[in-house]
Amino acid sequence: HIRDLSTSGKFGFGVDIENHFKPDYQIIKGKKKLVNELKKDVKDSDFVYLATDPDREGEAISYHLASVLGLDLNDIDRIEFHEITKPAILEAFKNPRKIDMNLVASQETRRMLDRIIGFKISKLLQSKIKSQSAGRVQSVALKLIVDLEKEILAFVPENYYEMEALFPDFKLELQTIDGKKADIKDRSIAENLLNELKKEFVVSNIEAKPTKRESKPTYTTSTLQQDASNKLNFSSTKTMQIAQSLYEGKNVGDVHTGLITYMRTDSTHLSDIFVNECNKYITEKYGTNYLGTRKEKSQKLAQNAHEGIRPTSIYRTPESIKAYLTADEYKLYRLIYNRSLASLMAPSRFTATKVIFDNVRTTWKLNGQKLEFDGYLKVYGKSDEDENVSLKEFKIGEIYEALDIIIKDLKTTPKSRFTEATLIKEMEEKGIGRPSTYATTMSTLTKRKYITIKDK
Repeated sequence: HIRDLSTSGKFGFGVDIENHFKPDYQIIKGKKKLVNELKKDVKDSDFVYLATDPDREGEAISYHLASVLGLDLNDIDRIEFHEITKPAILEAFKNPRKIDMNLVASQETRRMLDRIIGFKISKLLQSKIKSQSAGRVQSVALKLIVDLEKEILAFVPENYYEMEALFPDFKLELQTIDGKKADIKDRSIAENLLNELKKEFVVSNIEAKPTKRESKPTYTTSTLQQDASNKLNFSSTKTMQIAQSLYEGKNVGDVHTGLITYMRTDSTHLSDIFVNECNKYITEKYGTNYLGTRKEKSQKLAQNAHEGIRPTSIYRTPESIKAYLTADEYKLYRLIYNRSLASLMAPSRFTATKVIFDNVRTTWKLNGQKLEFDGYLKVYGKSDEDENVSLKEFKIGEIYEALDIIIKDLKTTPKSRFTEATLIKEMEEKGIGRPSTYATTMSTLTKRKYITIKDK
């Protein structure tokens, strides 16, 4: 941005609210030198292309540049690209268009709302409770945190009881009592049951069924921030700073190239060119049985203006460019690369086995699973839930004697507090903020000490 709303006029809004909300813009402090240099460059040029970010904010920046630099708003001079690679930029030059004034109006409206609500409410809160600020997104995010904290403080734990039967090489969990799901709230019921039970458990049923697990779609801004928080312990601000540097690109060998597509997006769409390139790569490296289908998750409030976040080329593997990246850039690039590649791979397939045992008027269960085909897990990596849980061979009618049967004394627990990842997820699900606002919201709440992050 080179200009913003001034702080003049009624209430210092920089908006004439009595005259159709006419905005009053001024050059941002510290940007005058840049504007003068740009004016000189424009004067010396035959034609100017505007290639700001491909979103609502970028459209507004193009409009302000055109206005300040004296460019004609009817010029076909606005180009956009979603990845900084030579083919994408050359293609953009073939498809210039006018500045989209609807997008500009949308950005202006949000900016005015921010200013009017922010100034009015912030002033009120400063006078009443010495608060530093309020905001269209940050105040709602803070309310989510406060409401959850109240719920946690009001929580009254309840006792409940589970039972386990222990054997030399496996353990069973109580499943039903008299044909109903076991739900024991009174310890005396568990104790009476323990007195009734025999040491012998009889295998009454064995179910083995195939299951499959599909890969997840490629990253959006929010899912990237959530995963980077959970897997890499990155704050949302750090994630976006690193993603920005990967988008702007690196000198890989002799060529400067962007490594990922635009990182502010709520879409999981992938371009046909990338999908075809991936399919070829998967076939070459892993074989046709690893080929999957594209997954595009439709978001209710998604703008779908961009692709999902993906590498600009699947042949640019994390290892092949590791030397050109910092340690953190490499970690984030690898996360993005593996997620995009895995999203186009075949599902993993398992055989899930459940063995049911009878004892008096109760049933007990034992679960196991076997990975039959790794599919996308070959790239994405296995989690604890993907590991094989081997079972010995059981036969219906077999009797096993328990070493011990125990009662587990448990208490219900309150909901967990938000982590940065779960708060972003909640905001996205409730339609609060947009991809570009999650990181700034988190840093504002932390910086102003409205929240503290601990026990991360």
